[in-house]
Amino acid sequence: MEKVCEYEGSSLWGMNGGQPESPDGTLLVYAKKPDLEDKEKQTTEIWICNRDTLSDARHVFTVSCGNHNGPSATFTDNDHIVFRDIINGFSAFRVLNIHTGEVVDGTVIAVKEDQIVLNIGYKADGIITRSEYSSQPGLDLTTVVSVGDEMKAKVLKLNDGEGQVLLTYRKLVADNGSKKLEEAFNNNEPVTATVTRVIKGGLEVVVDETRVFIPASLVSDSYVKDFSDYAGKEVTFVLTEYDPKNRKVIGDCKQLIVAAKKAAQEELLSKIKEGDTIEGTVKNVTDFGAFIDLGGVDGLLHISEMSWGRTENPKKVYKVGDSVKCFIKEINGDKIALSVKYPDQNPWNDASTKYAIGNVVTGKVARMTDFGAFVQLEDGIDALLHVSQISREHINKPEDVLKIGQEVTAKVVDLNEAEKKISLSMKALLDDSAEQEEAQTEE
Repeated sequence: MEKVCEYEGSSLWGMNGGQPESPDGTLLVYAKKPDLEDKEKQTTEIWICNRDTLSDARHVFTVSCGNHNGPSATFTDNDHIVFRDIINGFSAFRVLNIHTGEVVDGTVIAVKEDQIVLNIGYKADGIITRSEYSSQPGLDLTTVVSVGDEMKAKVLKLNDGEGQVLLTYRKLVADNGSKKLEEAFNNNEPVTATVTRVIKGGLEVVVDETRVFIPASLVSDSYVKDFSDYAGKEVTFVLTEYDPKNRKVIGDCKQLIVAAKKAAQEELLSKIKEGDTIEGTVKNVTDFGAFIDLGGVDGLLHISEMSWGRTENPKKVYKVGDSVKCFIKEINGDKIALSVKYPDQNPWNDASTKYAIGNVVTGKVARMTDFGAFVQLEDGIDALLHVSQISREHINKPEDVLKIGQEVTAKVVDLNEAEKKISLSMKALLDDSAEQEEAQTEE
């Protein structure tokens, strides 16, 4: 049979033997002669074209074959071709006719912003519109496919009104996505996908063109005030309900988060013990303390353990994201109590020397009550200056003569280390001063 065309520098020849023409006389089948020298490319491409004009050449399929001469391709009827490798006895069966709903293989021969044209080995090209490629509005198709790309598509209509086959890629992907999700649901396997929308009541993700709804209550194991941060981010979930016919495909992130935290908690608890120094990140701050993330497990740094001194407001000391070095004070089941009050830094360790009875000390008024003022001598040590010990004269309330933050000097008149109490007296200093003056006068 005569040579019909040139293809990539190799000759395409009509097939010897069999029936190279379709029974209706409209098509000719031929093959790209294999390169016998290149053993890595032992393939034969089967093509068809118009019998009379030798035009509209279409690649219908490629078969792998051994080093050989004399392959043959035969029309059995207008719709079927049988390929045979005479040496290896290989056969391939090809259906030329296509049907609505059928999945076909194609090669991209043209692409525009809103349309893809495929050679599907049929008498007409296949067309994929933007809306049938993806549900993403305004997608530029030239950014996702290129001429020469191989792809699969599903037949929607054999004639789009202009003699071309209308195809859908999106529905094929959706079918595959549905199968993927069904398997994940049946096997309770996690699925990871990107959040496409934050909607009322939760999140929406799309897995291969299949919509999954994640209710707000199943997004996290903790309260989420604003879900906007989830938009465009990946989430991992399991399916708790799969009913695509009624569009009820429900995802659950919380279940996985709880399971992961439990595993992390068990691992951490197996490694740590009371007294260990550990570093973590502030996760949340409340009026009574700060919760520290220790690596998937939270520990509580109570307000009473934040300083040897008095902590009025934890939110003024710590903020979310702060790195905190602390030690494990207590482990009670899965509860971990933390502290930054290291024993070797306890200011009461040498209090008996620094604040012995009779010593004169200086401090700042930290707070006041009706019965006296508390003077901070250092972080963690406050001493009581009773209202009766402020002056020789009668004073109704400490604030009548003192102010918060005022520096005062007084004499230690009592020390109780067991109860960590120190009593001061400014009056005693005045009395000492008066006695000294009297003694000097007598001399």
